[in-house]
Amino acid sequence: MGLTRQYLRYEPAALFGLVASARAGVAFVALRGERGRYVAVPACAHVFVWDSRKGEKVLILKGLKQQVSSLCPSPDGLHLAVGYEDGAICVFNLLSGELTITFNGHRAAVTALQYDHLGGRLVSGSKDTEVIVWDVINESGLYRLRGHKDVITQVLFLKEKNLLVTCAKDTLVKWWDLDTQHCFKTLVGHRAEVWGMALLSKETRLITGSTDSELRVWDLTYIQEVKDPDEPESKKSKGSPSPGAEENTEEDETLEVDEHPEERIVKCSKVGSIMREGRDRVVTLGTDRMGKFLACHGTDAVLEVFSVLSEEEIQNKLEKKMKKARKKAKQNSEEEPKRSVELSLQEEIQRVTNVKASSKIKSFDLILSPKGELKMVLLLQNNVIELYNLDLSAQMPQAVRVSRITIGGHRSDVRTLAFSSDNIAILSAAAESVKIWNRSTLQCIRTMECEYALCSLFIPGDRQVIIGTKTGKLQLYELASGSLIETLDAHDGAVWSIALSPDQHGFVTGGADKCVKFWEFELVKDESSVQKRLSMKHVRILQMDEDVLCVRYSPNQKLLAVSLLDCTVKVFYVDTLKFFLSLYGHKLPVLCMDICYDGTLIATGSADRNVKIWGLDFGDCHRSLFAHDDSVMYLQFVPKSHLFFTAGKDRKIKQWDADKFEHIQTLEGHHQEVWCLALSPNGDYVVSASHDKSLRLWERTREPLILEEEREMQQEAEYEESVAKEEQPVVAGERQGETGLAGKKTIETIKAAERIMEAIELYREETAKQKEHNAICKAAGKEVPFPVNPILRAYGNITPSAYVLEVFKKVKSSELEESLLVLPFSYVPDLLRLLNEYIQQGSDVELLCRALLFLLKIHFGQITSNQMLVTVIENLKKTTISRVSEARDVLGFNMAGLQFLKREIEAKDEVTFFADATERFEEKKRKRKKKEKMVLAML
Repeated sequence: MGLTRQYLRYEPAALFGLVASARAGVAFVALRGERGRYVAVPACAHVFVWDSRKGEKVLILKGLKQQVSSLCPSPDGLHLAVGYEDGAICVFNLLSGELTITFNGHRAAVTALQYDHLGGRLVSGSKDTEVIVWDVINESGLYRLRGHKDVITQVLFLKEKNLLVTCAKDTLVKWWDLDTQHCFKTLVGHRAEVWGMALLSKETRLITGSTDSELRVWDLTYIQEVKDPDEPESKKSKGSPSPGAEENTEEDETLEVDEHPEERIVKCSKVGSIMREGRDRVVTLGTDRMGKFLACHGTDAVLEVFSVLSEEEIQNKLEKKMKKARKKAKQNSEEEPKRSVELSLQEEIQRVTNVKASSKIKSFDLILSPKGELKMVLLLQNNVIELYNLDLSAQMPQAVRVSRITIGGHRSDVRTLAFSSDNIAILSAAAESVKIWNRSTLQCIRTMECEYALCSLFIPGDRQVIIGTKTGKLQLYELASGSLIETLDAHDGAVWSIALSPDQHGFVTGGADKCVKFWEFELVKDESSVQKRLSMKHVRILQMDEDVLCVRYSPNQKLLAVSLLDCTVKVFYVDTLKFFLSLYGHKLPVLCMDICYDGTLIATGSADRNVKIWGLDFGDCHRSLFAHDDSVMYLQFVPKSHLFFTAGKDRKIKQWDADKFEHIQTLEGHHQEVWCLALSPNGDYVVSASHDKSLRLWERTREPLILEEEREMQQEAEYEESVAKEEQPVVAGERQGETGLAGKKTIETIKAAERIMEAIELYREETAKQKEHNAICKAAGKEVPFPVNPILRAYGNITPSAYVLEVFKKVKSSELEESLLVLPFSYVPDLLRLLNEYIQQGSDVELLCRALLFLLKIHFGQITSNQMLVTVIENLKKTTISRVSEARDVLGFNMAGLQFLKREIEAKDEVTFFADATERFEEKKRKRKKKEKMVLAML
């Protein structure tokens, strides 16, 4: 059977109309050497980096299919970690925009990400209630921490100590010792979900936000154990408490340590609360990078900003208070004030201002500029990014909005789309505006304010557009000036549908007032100018028994199809308005329909999830197709064909063949309900609009689409999904406790294991052939040429063992452990022998030792009970120790060299600094003397 060119594939061409998705956070990123100018925001499956000054998109970090759920820039500003809905984490390079590392460990959406202060480790929390610590430098997972019972909401590394703090919706805040991977403390002082937390005052204070208007403040005291061999364990001294904490006697401390062994590392005590003005839950709670400012917001449009006093400022305030107290005591003829002077919590953490945004805030980020201004970026619910500056030098600091990124999209969901007749312009209309887009550049060329739009069309000539609104009005706009020319009260209810007549002299509208109205275009004299302008004239009306949901003309303009709320479609003659056919069979109302180019077929899409194809000659139902998993929202035929597209609330767009009743292709990309779509008049482009605020453009390629191949690809995708959902392999001897392996079984790890198995099998075959060949040569007494395996020849005539090493190196670092975990034990003995050979050669010692130790851990019982492997293990012990010692020596030498260079550079910098300071001092001295001379001369 030859290839058919009947079907051509539609591919995603662009995503536009989206400023930012409200699913994840917003973050300032350092780009082109500037901080506080560029902002990274989630945009469905991608991440957009916006220039806040120019309002331009400067970088797109492209994801695959899943929606972005979390963002975190690295401390050096060179990388951005992005968490996705499927649990994957990608690390992008901000200089090149390329994906550098991928981590797979979570089974659900990543909800929290945080780098440590050096950027070497990354911690992630997820909806699967687990926390994973990743090694960014080695590109691998370190360990998984279990303990929470609900979604993780925030994770924080502590700079000074190797500790981690996590909070979740299970009302708990947990402290983890990363040296032992153990939860040593759990805070249970919350009665509801903990939605956010932040560390302040050099990590001596923790602030948590819950479902009420109270921000709870906790004092942290880090306890340093003194390791004295003569002192008993129970009496090891503790570090001094923080200034605000009460000092305990030695006896109390001893009792406390014995009763609460977790308090040997950190002591956490509640010191009070800061009251927010918002009454709802905390959505985001965060600080700037220096920890000088704290901000939080709820589900409303107000961001509350607080300043945190430094130790010096606290000391100065205390001194001032002490002076006042002494003065008062002196006046009352007392020697000393009766009670010690202390600062209240409200004095240490002071409210600065409230920032009122234009809509509900979803996320924010703060940065303190070198000029002393606090820059704030707010990601709003309505597809807007706002930037505010707070001048801290002012007596009453007020936030000033400096920029607003809005032009790239609508504030609400797009409910109607239309293409111009020349395939160049796209119209999109929402609840507040109509936008005209250039299809090739995807730039918004016109924005016009309107009422809540439900349907639209380009008037022939593409110079004007008509919008049907929810209030029953028809609004006529001129594109050249972007102005509203005319508004007509067309219906008493919503105008649900509008259709242009095939002769292009008029159009028809259907509304919620049970009327179908016919309109004609006419030229009327404009009062403001000499020229005539286009207008609309109502000519006829067709009264129906139910609300009209959709109207469509047949191409020859003989018939008019009307979809009603009673689940039927009535067909009338256009000239006499006499009833012709009734199409009934749908269980729920028909929301959309279309008639093909030759007028023989009508396809109807309903809220009952079915699409029915009918003949227009007799009204017979040719086929009923189960099209979507939710309501079918829009349906349109491809021009000059019997193929049609449907859009559904199940987030999918599907293409169908109305002659063969076959599903051709599914266009996936939207992350929420698809409301509408439009096909270009030449059929080369499809544009769709969704509840995720994005508009997507799909382009018809020249690539033929074969249905059998499409079905196979779909089955493969389903298999890959099922593999990811399978239960994870269990490591022998490992208990399901607090910790576990960081990675998870994916289709990539299975493929990597298969490649290692194939390489080992090739090594076995080639080794056996080589022995055979050597025996033949020995028997023949002469050298016989050995046939080289084509795979080895492709790698440059390398040995079979070198080929196994090449395959091993190509396994991603983050997938190594999981790939070895699914490797059958029958391949392990050969792999251990090869590892011994490679380590002796001194190649990739770190990688090979990591693999070796993991194999020994998971197959310990079988390896130790196998007599054949005793010598192999003995050899591995010797070679590994010697090679690792060599690597350690090289590393130590390099570290010492780098430290020496660091000291040299610091010494040079100090000399330069003091030289500069001396010069400045001398300059000031000269200026002062000059000024004194001038004053004397004047006197």
